[in-house]
Amino acid sequence: MEPERKAILRERQVLFLVSLLWVSEAGCDLGRFLVAEETEIGSFVTNVAKALRLELGDLSARGARIASKGNKQLLQLNGETGDLVLKEKLDREELCGSAEPCLLPFQVLLENPLKIFRAELRVIDINDHSPLFLEPEMLLKIPENSIPGTVLPLKNAEDLDVGSNAVQNYTVSHNSHFYVQTHSRSEGRKFPELVLIKALDREEQSELTLILTAIDGGSPPRSGTVRVRIVVLDINDNAPVFTRPQYEVRIPENNSIGSLVVTVSARDLDAGNNGEILYSLFHNSEEIIKTFEVNPISGDVRLRKKLDFETIQRYEVDIEGTDGGGLSGKCTVIVQVIDLNDNAPELTMSSLTSPIPENAPETVVAVFSISDLDSGENGRLVCSIQEDIPFILQPSIENFYTLVTEGTLDRESKAQYNVTITVTDSGFPRLKTVHNITVFISDVNDNPPVFTQTAYTLYLSENNSPAFHLGSVSANDRDSGTNAKVTYSLQPPGPENVSLFSYISINSDNGHLYALTSLDYEAIQTFQFIVKATDGGSPALSSQVLVQVVVLDENDNSPFVLYPLQNGTTPCNDLVPRAAEPGYLVTKVVAVDGDSGQNSWLSYQLFKATDPGLFTVWTHNGEVRTTRPINDRDSIKQRLLVLVKDNGKPPLSTAATLNVLLVDGFSEPYIKLQESTHEQVHTDSLTLYLVISLASVSFLFLFAIILFTVLHLWRKKKDASDSSHFGPNGPFPGHLVDVSGTGTLSHSYQYEVCLTSGSGTGEFKFLKPIIPSVPAHRDGKDSEETAIFQSSLGFS
Repeated sequence: MEPERKAILRERQVLFLVSLLWVSEAGCDLGRFLVAEETEIGSFVTNVAKALRLELGDLSARGARIASKGNKQLLQLNGETGDLVLKEKLDREELCGSAEPCLLPFQVLLENPLKIFRAELRVIDINDHSPLFLEPEMLLKIPENSIPGTVLPLKNAEDLDVGSNAVQNYTVSHNSHFYVQTHSRSEGRKFPELVLIKALDREEQSELTLILTAIDGGSPPRSGTVRVRIVVLDINDNAPVFTRPQYEVRIPENNSIGSLVVTVSARDLDAGNNGEILYSLFHNSEEIIKTFEVNPISGDVRLRKKLDFETIQRYEVDIEGTDGGGLSGKCTVIVQVIDLNDNAPELTMSSLTSPIPENAPETVVAVFSISDLDSGENGRLVCSIQEDIPFILQPSIENFYTLVTEGTLDRESKAQYNVTITVTDSGFPRLKTVHNITVFISDVNDNPPVFTQTAYTLYLSENNSPAFHLGSVSANDRDSGTNAKVTYSLQPPGPENVSLFSYISINSDNGHLYALTSLDYEAIQTFQFIVKATDGGSPALSSQVLVQVVVLDENDNSPFVLYPLQNGTTPCNDLVPRAAEPGYLVTKVVAVDGDSGQNSWLSYQLFKATDPGLFTVWTHNGEVRTTRPINDRDSIKQRLLVLVKDNGKPPLSTAATLNVLLVDGFSEPYIKLQESTHEQVHTDSLTLYLVISLASVSFLFLFAIILFTVLHLWRKKKDASDSSHFGPNGPFPGHLVDVSGTGTLSHSYQYEVCLTSGSGTGEFKFLKPIIPSVPAHRDGKDSEETAIFQSSLGFS
């Protein structure tokens, strides 16, 4: 039997496939595909590529997939071959129950571009269930005076199969009194009736036992049996008659258990026990027995369990009324279930794309379908999303929707979106389903690095150690991942700034800047360069920023005394007349400091003197003045030690020695020095000395001018090559800065040599300051130039 059954199934499948190819259409409907239930997993249903008239590779390239109602997938599509096969065995009775035909709608989704094809899978019933009677025995009571032709209703058998595989006929075991006839209900269900063909005689036979057989129409047919016990009764010539042969009621599906459905009523003209009627359910399927119950006395029909419109919309309940004599009558109660809005909408997600790239216009994010088990207005659906997001819903066929971006997105403004899809039905009260999806936005390198400042100014104290960390630059990139990884570099300097890389280096990972060499404020006060920040995207984006480095001065230069010169071989003497009043200006100590700011602010104090009370030094300008009148007890030769100190921390100082001669008047031919051991000098010796001195001074002056010119040109060339890129004003100013009367001169002092000779044997010289321009103090070499220049003028 089993091989024959498989052969029959195979022939049916071939016929179904031929029918399918003939029915399929070229539009958006693929048609209906037939498959028998219990077909093995992996069995071929159809070739979708051929049905859609596509090449084999098109299905895979366009992302073909199968979507069906709910989350259970019964079919599987092979994207390479286009074959649509069964994913699991199909049980028609489980999928559709008694409904016929058993149709399972599904859709074929094609993406890129999106297109949806509707199709149906019809599950063909096979004869895999035998008829079954719900009770093992039927008990019938018949009066002995029943005439031939009397009909006795029998309970029918249940068969889960449908169509020709359901119960088609009933037979009864051989006997001389009864035969069975088969009738059909309006829905096509068969039920049996026993027909009396020969009068009964209770005294001859009070009870008969028959075997009732139900046979279905399968190939081969299946059958089920039940024993029918017939009890012959004494005469009861009136059977119960219902007031209405058929009752029709409509009840909502939310009626509670035990609620009244209907009350049936029958009457019997007999009296006594033969007129007492008991009500009971007659027939019916196991589902009806579980759902309804009848009060045997009152005839009230009540619910035993909750109704569900989405499962069963209509019931036919047979009620039997039996009198005390065994006679019975029958009526039918048709229960129509009223749908209520008790099912929330359902949303089935078919595809979801996340993340999606930013700057991509109108991208399909999700494809989904909506459904509602309710009917009418209760099943009419409205789908929406919130309004504050750049997405739109586009409806498609068969309640399908696509979620599409509205224009381009910017990840830097928002990296993810929470999309709330709300599906609401039109019932009362309205029910809704909310489905949340998170859409992530992937990064595109569309943002260059941005420095935290428009320009950077870094401060560095001079005399720094090599590889000193002088500061950092920082740039942020609004992109993410590799696109946001910033690398720092120094822009190559121009030909005039080729030495920049010898001063500065940068850490490419974190933007830390380092001074490679020790810098000298007196040589370099400021310089600038360009830093470039480049991200890791493709193509890479970059930005630049100007960095200026300001070198801060440290107190690393001691004050330098310009007057009186401290390196002369012959001391310089200042003359003071003995008649000088208190406050008389004797001389002025002139000093400069190579540092800047408060490090160059100078102060003067009289550290040591021959007569401490005779002279005073003004603190801020270095002027040496008398504090009292000069008397005869004061020594002619006064030696003053003046301390010049800057304002640095710690302060640096330099001592200057002044020689002051007290004289009676500038017109005296000579001054008699108490300390001199040789007071007489011959005129001839003095003349010789003057000639030799004049010649020496002239030679030294000429040599100094040549040397100064050479050094100045060499220094100017060196400054141009080393410091041209460190600022438009060069490394040093062209003159000394006057710092609010601190004693530092605004112009270099030049001193005029005055020689006075008389008829006597003594001679002396004095210096008088005037204010031409003298080269400013720069560094050690310029100090030597200044000394040579001043010595060439005759300064000691």
